[in-house]
Amino acid sequence: MTSETLAQAAYRRIKQDILQGNIRPDTVLSERELAEQQGISRTPLRSALSRLERERVITRLQNGVLLVRAVSVEQLIEIVQLRQTLEGAAAARAAEFGTTPELMEVRDVMAAYANGRNVAFDDFWAEDDRFHIAVAHAARLELLPAILAEQRAIARRCTITRTHDRFADQAREHIAVIDAIAAGDADAARAAMSLHFENVRARFLGWLSR
Repeated sequence: MTSETLAQAAYRRIKQDILQGNIRPDTVLSERELAEQQGISRTPLRSALSRLERERVITRLQNGVLLVRAVSVEQLIEIVQLRQTLEGAAAARAAEFGTTPELMEVRDVMAAYANGRNVAFDDFWAEDDRFHIAVAHAARLELLPAILAEQRAIARRCTITRTHDRFADQAREHIAVIDAIAAGDADAARAAMSLHFENVRARFLGWLSR
């Protein structure tokens, strides 16, 4: 395995640990400990850490200490508002083209969650990602999936996103968007997606006040 491949693998593993909350926000990272955990030398590890630093997942303090960056509630709400605008427009555009097999597969999965199927946070996050990407694909917007992936990766690092373990309401909101797209109703699709993000924002703020 080349040094570059080692760096890429270390980057993926460390970032995944941060996204899944195994490495918490504001954690100080030790290069020695990470190198031992990853089973690699400092050179590929530093390449991986540099990439995470460029992505603003971690930050280097003035004394050289590496710290996992926390995502504030304000940043999270800003992402929600941005995505509400982008994805509302995407849902309306998707309705003009009609539904897709990908969206209907997602609908079947969401129907199970709406009916009370239990699921772990990380598993639902993957299905939630699949829903939003499927809407972007249905809208035939080639650049949107990458934009969503970046914004979702930031949001996932905010600790309050992981406090939720009930997803029936979100699943029903997803179904409403898909059904509006399937009906070819652009206004209803936009409204359903906008309402979904209003509810997402309300849930975040509700969890914060507990």
